[in-house]
Amino acid sequence: MLGENIKKLGFGLMRLPQQNGAIDIEQVKQMVDLFMQAGFTYFDTAWAYAGSEDAIRQALVERYPRDSFQLATKNAAWIDCQTAAEAYSQFDASLRQTGAGYFDFYLLHNLGGGRTKYFDDYAMWDWVQEKKAAGLIKHAGFSCHSTPEELEAILQAHPETEFVQLQINYADWENPAVQSRRCYEIAQAHNKPVIIMEPVKGGMLATPPQPVADILQAAEPESSLASWAIRFAANLPGVITVLSGMSNLAQMQDNLAYMQNFQALTASQQETLQKAQTALSQIPLIPCTNCNYCAKVCPMQIGISGSFTALNYLTLYGDKEMAAGQAEWLVSRQGLKPANECIKCGKCEEACPQHIAIRENLLDVTQKLLKN
Repeated sequence: MLGENIKKLGFGLMRLPQQNGAIDIEQVKQMVDLFMQAGFTYFDTAWAYAGSEDAIRQALVERYPRDSFQLATKNAAWIDCQTAAEAYSQFDASLRQTGAGYFDFYLLHNLGGGRTKYFDDYAMWDWVQEKKAAGLIKHAGFSCHSTPEELEAILQAHPETEFVQLQINYADWENPAVQSRRCYEIAQAHNKPVIIMEPVKGGMLATPPQPVADILQAAEPESSLASWAIRFAANLPGVITVLSGMSNLAQMQDNLAYMQNFQALTASQQETLQKAQTALSQIPLIPCTNCNYCAKVCPMQIGISGSFTALNYLTLYGDKEMAAGQAEWLVSRQGLKPANECIKCGKCEEACPQHIAIRENLLDVTQKLLKN
């Protein structure tokens, strides 16, 4: 299988540590060193992850032999690209920013909905194969947050695809909006190895609701809550690696502690996770992962993800003052507009990989947090 020598933990570079409003390169270097020393080698960035490609050039590419790691990046042709040339230029920018010379894994990013059309219209499937033939890409695939039906259609249309990257976690395994299990099964049916993204659901499963936390902690008091999410994903057959968007040294150290010698989940552990899934499904949280693709297309610069985090705080803890404080910190202090300034254009919902009813939920934020 492709990637069979790659260990089951990948370093996702979407949420790197920050200091004074910029990526903390020195901490990233320490995290990279720990990761590499433990024998892990897969790094995942993207043109759309602001500053990430430049950061990994400094922390990894300039400090380690090129053949000692795998570097993946992505093309998001649906972000502000009016021509094929503009879409292709993302690849050149990624090469320049990473200094990598070539990419081990290159992905057409976030297919599904109206986004797939950009890759089709710009003939990017053939273009990727040309880059592969030129030695600039070793393995070509795509990431997808869409429905099982769309995933099936894309794989049927493009059998040359070598792998797929899917959102899989125990919260979304049977979630009707995400359908992780069904998407995974389709990839398996097409014999496509899977790279797993969002195993901790944007950090939500590192600090899950208390009923879920109680179940997991009772089973293994010594294990972190995040470890359950990573292990659930790594336990699936046909997986190349599981990406964890680590944001500090502590998260890196925790992940390495239980993934260095990963063992398949026992029947008892799988039963514990099933209980956690049941408890989680009964809590009506907004399934936002803070990817902020919605923010990239919002004409009003609404603080969408911050507003949803605040509303989830209200749902979880019933503390309006604390939730309003979160909205102030994550929206107003970031120079973003509040939920009540939404003009309901719907562009955000077209970009949202979680298929969230954003306009409806922003109205909920307005009514529950912004009105006296």
